[in-house]
Amino acid sequence: MKKLVVFSGAGMSAESGLGTFRDSGGLWEKYAIEDVATPEAWRKNPTLVTEFYNMRRKQAYEATPNRGHEVVAELERHFDVQVITQNIDNLHERSGSTRVIHLHGNIAQVKSSGPNAEKKYYDQQHWEVKIGELCPEGYQLRPHVVWFGEAVPEMMNAEQIVRQADIFIVVGTSLNVYPAAGLIHDVPPGCACYLVDPHPVSIPDRFIHLQHSASLGLPLLYTQLLEEFVHKNP
Repeated sequence: MKKLVVFSGAGMSAESGLGTFRDSGGLWEKYAIEDVATPEAWRKNPTLVTEFYNMRRKQAYEATPNRGHEVVAELERHFDVQVITQNIDNLHERSGSTRVIHLHGNIAQVKSSGPNAEKKYYDQQHWEVKIGELCPEGYQLRPHVVWFGEAVPEMMNAEQIVRQADIFIVVGTSLNVYPAAGLIHDVPPGCACYLVDPHPVSIPDRFIHLQHSASLGLPLLYTQLLEEFVHKNP
């Protein structure tokens, strides 16, 4: 099977009702990043940070995977698929994708706010985490989210996966958030590269740009990939 890597960003989940940083009227318009999405914000006001991510978690749990998510999952019938996502929602998993790396964390999990916090994660079934809810080591639970200024623990793993790709698909990302955006430079020579996004994106010429949303562009690309890589080589 060909190794196919999907690299998804906020636009992937926008059609499921989860707003991006740049959307108007969403949660991010009401809060400054430095007040809710940095280690300093957590130390200054953990109650505010916890409430903000409770709202984001509630939105994520109420959202439904869109057709784009479903097509990514369906690609596993024909390809060795690995999803690398910048999104903290679990819509890829809920649509059926079995191998998903969350570069920026997973809001369906929480972790210790104490030392060695990266090593232990706990599933969060309910949307609300309360101040006073502690991990087994006695530290307040915080969202499993990589905040601005924090290291990206899965970055090296993602780079290795991209370097082995036969097919690389970028979906719904402006490629402005680093270090994640740098993954496009790890794509090996000879890899077939595609971008699915309705907006102009600065990307190397080797990428074929399907200028559609995820729910429209991915079904088109699915058909194209089957014709090029499956039906020609049964």
